[in-house]
Amino acid sequence: MTHYEIKSQKELRSGFGEGLVEAGRQNENVVALTADVCGSVKIDAFAKEFPQRFVQCGIAEANMVGIAAGLSLCGKIPFLGGFAEFVTGRVYDQIRQVVAYSNKNVKICGSHAGISLGEDGATHQTMEDIALMKALPNMTVLVPCDFNQAKQATLAAARHEGPVYLRLGRSKMPNFTDEAAPFVIGKAQMLNEGSDVSIFACGHLVWEALEAAKQLETQGVKAEVINIHTIKPLDTEAIIASARKTRAVVTCEEHLFNGGLGDSVAQTLALHCPTPMEYVAVDDRFGESGTPDEMLTNYGLRATNIVEKVNAVLKRK
Repeated sequence: MTHYEIKSQKELRSGFGEGLVEAGRQNENVVALTADVCGSVKIDAFAKEFPQRFVQCGIAEANMVGIAAGLSLCGKIPFLGGFAEFVTGRVYDQIRQVVAYSNKNVKICGSHAGISLGEDGATHQTMEDIALMKALPNMTVLVPCDFNQAKQATLAAARHEGPVYLRLGRSKMPNFTDEAAPFVIGKAQMLNEGSDVSIFACGHLVWEALEAAKQLETQGVKAEVINIHTIKPLDTEAIIASARKTRAVVTCEEHLFNGGLGDSVAQTLALHCPTPMEYVAVDDRFGESGTPDEMLTNYGLRATNIVEKVNAVLKRK
């Protein structure tokens, strides 16, 4: 069992903020836009260092998408930031028509994603954004697991040619990955090798998956934990190879049961390697108000829930 230490508790959106500044220093074509939430999505440091490359669009997300698309036609690399609910659901038509359809080089940062947003409640908590974005042709979907990886994912998005959706949470979460680890779009990250069950996780649930693997080890179960930080394009080779080895799969995500990582993995397995599978996800419910810890616990997204699903799938092998 590979043991990971928590280096610190940090917000993933802060990793995006640092990565955006670094990307701006590396490439003068990187520009940033936001919809009246500059500090909330951590674009403020970029705006301070590069004021001529920052656009405050006000509470007008649809206009912001159009401006970003126009800037991309001028050779710029626009990063637009806002709450995930509003930069995906509210402006889906604009993203579809002026970004994805024509394959514009626009990067969409959806901060405050999932139910761990907490007290803001159901109207601001999005658990369907992965489904919306991965359904769009040409769209790349990234869901990093901690601060360090969020920073690296931002830099990778800046280098990538084409539309990108970068999903980030609001809360402070364990920061445990190597800050120098390369982030390769479309390449899954093996965190712990095992032989009894494959646990595929993304975002905040990656740490919970590692904690579950520790608990399972005490039961004599060797869990393979793989971080699927890229939902699209999906690393089907890594998924198939792991499933063929363990013959049991559990997926973990802070997203609805429908349309997220689990669906993508299930589709892959159905086509190439039919395997018993269980999901750890939100089951067809909207969010509610509560602390991040309360929300993750009440919606069954903890390590103990992952252990339960692993035990269930092992009975089906």
